[in-house]
Amino acid sequence: MKIVLFRGSGIRKTIYKGEWWFSVVDVIKAATGSENPNDYWYRMKVRVKDDEKIELSTICRQLKLESSDGKMYETDCSNTEGMFRIVQSIPSPKVESLKRWLARTGYERIQEIEDPELATKRTRALYKAKGYPDAWIEKRMRGIAIREELTDEWKNRGAQEKRDFEILTAEISKATFGVTPTEYKKLKGLQRENLRDHMDDFELIFNMLGERATTEIHRNEDSKGVPKLKEDAKVGGDIAGGARKKLEEKLRRSIVSPQNFKNKRLGRQ
Repeated sequence: MKIVLFRGSGIRKTIYKGEWWFSVVDVIKAATGSENPNDYWYRMKVRVKDDEKIELSTICRQLKLESSDGKMYETDCSNTEGMFRIVQSIPSPKVESLKRWLARTGYERIQEIEDPELATKRTRALYKAKGYPDAWIEKRMRGIAIREELTDEWKNRGAQEKRDFEILTAEISKATFGVTPTEYKKLKGLQRENLRDHMDDFELIFNMLGERATTEIHRNEDSKGVPKLKEDAKVGGDIAGGARKKLEEKLRRSIVSPQNFKNKRLGRQ
């Protein structure tokens, strides 16, 4: 899942069957400024059904998106084509610019499918625009590639996305850093933000080591099924955790840091 901005309003989107699907209530909030977009969406569906005999729910799917409390919930989402239909029923001066924004976002996804390198370039440019240093960006991009390689292994070895991935990720994190991702985010004062976007150099490096080691263990032992994958995840995390502890002994300070990019203190060496 990613969060993108339309005129300063965050809109959650996720990839489903190779295309972007957008949170309907987020788009409604961006277009109308409504303080209760869920209620607006409910009333809108009723109105369109009564006036036009159209069920807007039929162009939506319930996909899991992260909420403000950090948990994943089934959320009404629609693809670019569906969102065009939905925003037509919103009386707002922002609708036309919102349509152009949706069209551009959908087109960018098509470009990325045809040329995956474009997605990498856009991600780099986004981090650069946010003020991250080049050296950090290089580590973050490498970490993304290692993570994708690991999740591909999980998919091929019997893990289900979302819940199983969360369990396995937590196992690596707890062995590597002594805390789960949820605990880590709380330590850093994060809510909806991506934890890895608020890790410093050492945190990224040890995170990569734990995930890369886990991937190699899966392959070396041809692991199958969540129980074995979980066992491997702990071993991979233990390897990174052992290295972290040795460095901490030498530096005489903790690598696990409450610092985050929001307070401009990232980049500690």
